[in-house]
Amino acid sequence: MLAVTNANFEEVKQNDTVLLDFWATWCGPCRMIAPTLEEFAEKHPEITVGKVDVDQAPDLAQQFGIMVIPTLVVLKNGEVVNKSTGVISLSAMEDLVK
Repeated sequence: MLAVTNANFEEVKQNDTVLLDFWATWCGPCRMIAPTLEEFAEKHPEITVGKVDVDQAPDLAQQFGIMVIPTLVVLKNGEVVNKSTGVISLSAMEDLVK
C-alpha cells in the first residue's frame, strides 16, 4: 500500500484503478478496516491501493468531500467511480472496484 500525499497524488491518480482509503491514526474503525485493506492489496496487485491520512492531507480530504472516515474512494482513469464509508468486508471492497 502506498501513502498518498499532496506531493504524489497527481502521479497516483494516473493509474488505471486506484482504491484510496481516507483514514486517521486516531480513528478506531480505520484501524479495524486496515487488515482487510492489506488483504485486498495483496490479492489484487493490479489495483493501486493508497492510504490518505486526513490529518496530513486535509486538502485532499476536502477535494473528495470526505465527511466520515474511513471512506474508500475508487478512481478509474483519474475519475471517482465509487465511494463507501465505514468498515466493509473484503467481498464488499471487491464489489466496490468492479
